[in-house]
This record gives sequence, C-alpha cells and structure tokens, in this order.
Amino acid sequence: MDTISILTLRLAEAMGLYMILIGIGGLASPPRWRAVMDDLNASPALVVALGFTVFVVGVTLVMIHSIWTDPLAVIVSIIGYVALIEGALLLAVPGPLIRIGHWSTTFIRAWAIIALLLGLFLFLAGLTGRATISV
Repeated sequence: MDTISILTLRLAEAMGLYMILIGIGGLASPPRWRAVMDDLNASPALVVALGFTVFVVGVTLVMIHSIWTDPLAVIVSIIGYVALIEGALLLAVPGPLIRIGHWSTTFIRAWAIIALLLGLFLFLAGLTGRATISV
C-alpha cells in the first residue's frame, strides 16, 4: 500500500502489532478482559491512570501524525483521534465508557477477532507499504 509518509508505515506496524496482541489475548483468555473491566469499575484511580495514559498516547499521535492524504494515513490518524477522545472521556466522564466496556465483554471473542484482523491488516500494510511523494 502506498502512503505519503514513512511515519505512517511505522505507526501502522506498531498499531497493528498492538491489535494483534490484544486479539490473541482476548481469544486466549476472555475472563481476563472481564476482570479488567471489573477492576476499572472498582478503582477510580485505575481509571484516571488509564485515561491519562490513553490521552497522552492520543495527543502524541495527533501531534505527530494528522495526515489525511491516503487510506492508510487516514486510518492511523483516526486511531490517534479515537485514543485522544477515549482518554479524555475516561478522565472527564468515565461512567458511560466503562458501561460500554462492560456491555462489550459479552462479545469478547468477536472483538478479539476484529482486533486480530485489523491488526494483521495494519501490520502488513506498514510492513509491505511504500512511502511515496507524488507531485
């Protein structure tokens, strides 16, 4: 896949690898993800720590990669904005997001498969992609 930036390719690889690992984890141990949601529900400090971390990752991604020139760059940029918004919501109003998280534990295997497939796509797109500048 052609993109305008080498950074897009490297971020796609990193995001893809993360999603592959999350997908494998979800398939290997669904009860662990339910336990994570239970822990978040029981610990406001954990929610704040997670929200801060996700917010910082999102802000960093948006600052270094807000590129809207090709499909892969758009996907990478959207992931950055989603992380920023998710982190902000976890810091400001975590309740609705945690309720959605609890609801989604009903479909852990489906989410894990989606994460695994999207991760494979992003990782392979980053690994085999080519950065070009067309003028």
